[in-house]
Amino acid sequence: MSADAHHTLEVGKRAFARFAHALETGEWQPFVDMLADDFTFWFPVGKFHGLNEGKDRAIEFFDYVTETFSPGLTLTLDRVTSSETTVVFEFRDEGFMWGDPYKNRIAVSFDIEGDKIIAYREYMGSDGKSN
Repeated sequence: MSADAHHTLEVGKRAFARFAHALETGEWQPFVDMLADDFTFWFPVGKFHGLNEGKDRAIEFFDYVTETFSPGLTLTLDRVTSSETTVVFEFRDEGFMWGDPYKNRIAVSFDIEGDKIIAYREYMGSDGKSN
């Protein structure tokens, strides 16, 4: 593994730990601190469907996630794949969505530049009731 790929993986792991903590607790600031100023994210469904730009839009999204999945989600990491610029995390999450039981399979990718996440993409893989 090249030095660049190793650095990308380490930054990605640090970011994912903060991301998982935020999903469990609603405390997003440590994760948001890792976002580049020109951060973009892509989400597959709902009011954030498609490409979203900027930290303010990301904060709005993360607040919505916290509201949707109160009191928080528990994650089980299944797989990590990385390259020189991107780290992909495949995981299962479980909790409550608007008060109803929720389970899903998710993949998120972080594009990394230096010590910042410049882009995030999320993919969902089940019906929201099983994993």
